[in-house]
Amino acid sequence: MTQVEIPARCLGVVIPVYNEEKTLHIIVQKVLSRPEVAELVMVNDCSRDGTWNTMQELAKTDDRIRIFTHDVNQGKGAALRTGFEHVNSDIVIIQDADLEYDPDEYPKLLTPILLNKADVVFGSRFLGSGMHRVLYYWHYLGNQFLTQLSNMFTNLNLTDMETCYKVFRKSVLKQIHIEENRFGFEPEITAKVAKMRVPIYEVSISYYGRTYEEGKKIGWRDGVRAIICILKYNLR
Repeated sequence: MTQVEIPARCLGVVIPVYNEEKTLHIIVQKVLSRPEVAELVMVNDCSRDGTWNTMQELAKTDDRIRIFTHDVNQGKGAALRTGFEHVNSDIVIIQDADLEYDPDEYPKLLTPILLNKADVVFGSRFLGSGMHRVLYYWHYLGNQFLTQLSNMFTNLNLTDMETCYKVFRKSVLKQIHIEENRFGFEPEITAKVAKMRVPIYEVSISYYGRTYEEGKKIGWRDGVRAIICILKYNLR
């Protein structure tokens, strides 16, 4: 990949948070250690553990942090919708609150946008070069099925539609209204950016997946909803 100088404080990070008290302080520290991060917007989706208290304490440590909370649990899509409404940076990335994705890979995700080649960048767990924890075969197969089904309707050749790491120019996000409250956000946003015909790039990323015992939340019902969302947002 072509090297490009990454400007300081050019990136807004949005983190949807639900029951991540154990890992939140670690990921926040990693995000804020990145010189390109200008702001961190976190949205608590009515967590039942000590997440909100942790967020309030973290917000006191750095003026780049802004926090918001939902009184009722709504889902990842709803938390992102709130986060997007409050982020101000010209470039915005989604970051999960667990430790599955590494903020040290922000520069490679930003590069296609900073080179003016892309308006949207997907970080693919399946392109190659990074480390990947070996986990669930059926999850992998399901992810591949959903990505290929999405590609059939969007006419994109993505390898990882369901990835967390998606980077957008703020000008793109401003034109999109997020309707899905849960994990249906992924096929919805993919369908909507595809219809905009903006340049989309993919870069390889590492993936440090976790088990259900470690807090993984997505389940088979979310897979069924993803199929519905692929049809809904591509055909209407």
